Amino acid sequence: MRIHSVFDPEFKAYGQIVTGLDETVQEILAALKTTPLPEGVGYVPTDPDLQELPAAVEVSEHCFGGMPVQLGWCNGHNTRLNCLEYHRDSEFNLGTEDFILLLARQEEIENGLLDTARVKAFRVPAGVLVEVFATTLHYAPCHCDASKGFRVLVALPWLTNTERPDMENRTPEDTIMTARNKWLLAHPESSEAKNGAKVGLTGENIDIARYL
Repeated sequence: MRIHSVFDPEFKAYGQIVTGLDETVQEILAALKTTPLPEGVGYVPTDPDLQELPAAVEVSEHCFGGMPVQLGWCNGHNTRLNCLEYHRDSEFNLGTEDFILLLARQEEIENGLLDTARVKAFRVPAGVLVEVFATTLHYAPCHCDASKGFRVLVALPWLTNTERPDMENRTPEDTIMTARNKWLLAHPESSEAKNGAKVGLTGENIDIARYL
């Protein structure tokens, strides 16, 4: 697997670099550096300290057009794909260290399944704010350096990734909704699949450790 840069042309189908928010980025990075760094992967949809930053207003206005947003984080150590998810809205990521995103496109899902051979890897340099498009499948970041791990901002519309609505499944897509505004395809080897998430990934459970 080739690890692309988010500055490569290949990234344009998956997301874009956000510029012009330098002060906002620095404020968020300073707060992110104080968040926990677990041995595995930890995710917090909304971090109160991040949410209270003036930068949260900037993210709402300039990234989401004034919509209510939540600023959380995904931190830790990881090299595996395990799952892919998508939302109805873009997600914005920013890391204190370089990190790697494993990405695919929603249009590549066929009959509820996605072949992991379609997944591409993109390295995001520390301090670079990126938008991951709503139609881009993604999941937990991967570290570039195991000694540093990753601390990554996850900015999404308010209430995303919180408790799934109590509703009857009526569409095929409903069967893969695991939280609010979250549709997930699990690899059979993942803990998510073992805990009941619907298997939707075929092929190798990609591990980028060999490419680092």
